[in-house]
Amino acid sequence: MSEKHEMLNDGQVKISDEVISIIASIAASEIEGVNSAASGFVDGLSSLFTKKSYTKGIKVELKDNDAVIDMTITIDYGFKIHDVAEQVQSKVKREVENMTGLNVTKVNVIVQNVVIPKEEPVEEETEEVKED
Repeated sequence: MSEKHEMLNDGQVKISDEVISIIASIAASEIEGVNSAASGFVDGLSSLFTKKSYTKGIKVELKDNDAVIDMTITIDYGFKIHDVAEQVQSKVKREVENMTGLNVTKVNVIVQNVVIPKEEPVEEETEEVKED
């Protein structure tokens, strides 16, 4: 695991690959059309506290102050794959750079699947029979 090291007067700041993966995962899951549950991103409240769910499908390579991020996503059916992937690349680059100070040189997006979102069951309205 590589880490970013930054020298300060008071010591070093190290940013692990896992932290970068978590930032990338959250950023990608905020893009409309990314199926976060199928991609291993945020999946309910319980996963908010498990690193594994955030880092699944994300690989980070650090060299000096440059980062390359590879991520696998699943897209909801009906969205333009290219458009969603470009939005993911842009958002992930922006968020990782803003939060870490790293220079993100590439965000490689691999679309592994397209899913049809489950429709929530529609509750049938019952008609009340009025008696005269």
